[in-house]
Amino acid sequence: MSRTVLAIAAVATAAVLALIGWRIDLRALLAGYLVLWWFVTGALLGGLANVWLHQLTGGDWGEIIRTPLLRAARWLPLACLLFLPVLAGMHLLYPWAGAGPVAPETAFRKLWLSPGFFVARSLAYLLLWSALAWIELRARHRSAGRAAACLLAFVFSSGLASVDWLMSLRPEWYSSVFGWLTGTGQMLSGLALAVLLIDREAARQRLPDFGNLLMMYVLTWAYLAYVQFLIIWSADLPREISWYLLRATPGWKTVAWTLAVVHFAGPLLILLSRHAKQAPTMMGGLAALLLAVHLLDCWWLVLPSVTGLTDHWTWLAPLPVLAGVLLAWLAWRGAETKRRAAHA
Repeated sequence: MSRTVLAIAAVATAAVLALIGWRIDLRALLAGYLVLWWFVTGALLGGLANVWLHQLTGGDWGEIIRTPLLRAARWLPLACLLFLPVLAGMHLLYPWAGAGPVAPETAFRKLWLSPGFFVARSLAYLLLWSALAWIELRARHRSAGRAAACLLAFVFSSGLASVDWLMSLRPEWYSSVFGWLTGTGQMLSGLALAVLLIDREAARQRLPDFGNLLMMYVLTWAYLAYVQFLIIWSADLPREISWYLLRATPGWKTVAWTLAVVHFAGPLLILLSRHAKQAPTMMGGLAALLLAVHLLDCWWLVLPSVTGLTDHWTWLAPLPVLAGVLLAWLAWRGAETKRRAAHA
């Protein structure tokens, strides 16, 4: 069976599961959709951020990943459009929009989390990201000034979006580290995506550069995650610690330890090896692993915070869509490789 057929079958399966999930537990289905959307859009946006970072710093490493990441960024406006189901169903996810009881609010929080203002901000983020992708794709010349402006816009908008779309699932909880943590995860997933998209055999000499950058992102992510946990846990304030108490069940503790080992310790040990960073197969496998565990991190950030989420499987229903996209990409890449070989 060809990869194209498998891709179509995966998407069709996702559609059937979504229809079933719609009837069983729409909230769980929408929560799973938000996780998958944040993961995919974050990887595309993080890829663009790495392009802008290269334009500011220079180096041969960025020349290799620029073209595949810009090709991937063509899908960013469509990904932004696909956030609309979350806005349509926000009353099911967010307590302040009607999903459950809300803690006493300050005047600012009440204004910030009003449904109309939330929708307006969300549309502003989505339009901004689409515009940033359009500007970079249409630009004829590279500009450090433009790259700096785009990178700053990404940092602020991504941080605010994570507060609005992820943190406000528990409106009584807040963390000043949260936006930096999610933004680092996006840049990590964007670079891991780039390592998968390039021809690693042809780029063997530059693989150590990608390995060093991945190690920097892994260390930064782990540091921010630990600092957030340490400050909140040591203060032991009921409002602040509530977010971690939701993740103190046996299942989510297992996820936490998995993230500590597979998102930090394991990749770090691999990336400390010079020989591992020079091996195309090893780097490809590590990039795929980092993307997979980043998806697990997105589940960790979202699902425990959803009010009244049941144990139904429906939050897994959107996953076949991701499988279908991956299979379709593999099919397209295989066809493209054959076409190039035929013209060579």
